[in-house]
Amino acid sequence: EPSGLIKRNTHTGAQTHSIYFSSETENRVTAKMRLFLAVAVLMLAFVAYTEAQDDTIEQKFANFGEQVSEVTRNLAEKAKTAFEDIHRSQFATDTRNWFDELIEKAKSKFTEIAQ
Repeated sequence: EPSGLIKRNTHTGAQTHSIYFSSETENRVTAKMRLFLAVAVLMLAFVAYTEAQDDTIEQKFANFGEQVSEVTRNLAEKAKTAFEDIHRSQFATDTRNWFDELIEKAKSKFTEIAQ
């Protein structure tokens, strides 16, 4: 037998055939089988994991939509509160009063010019 070859006997009826495989070929076949087995086990584990989840994908999207709506409502409420606070601030009140005075002065000047 050549070095590194493994002899396999196959029986077909009354005849015996000798087939030689290299140990490298057998190692590749074994590695492929292990790979297929590992992939199959991983797929089964993935299926079991996804089935064990409480929420379906649809429920997760619905929950996400609700969370986005809630964040948007909170943000709008905070923006409204901040705008009202700025609108009621002393600076805003003084600025409006100053513009009102300027407009009144401009009206009185136009009225004087028009007469």
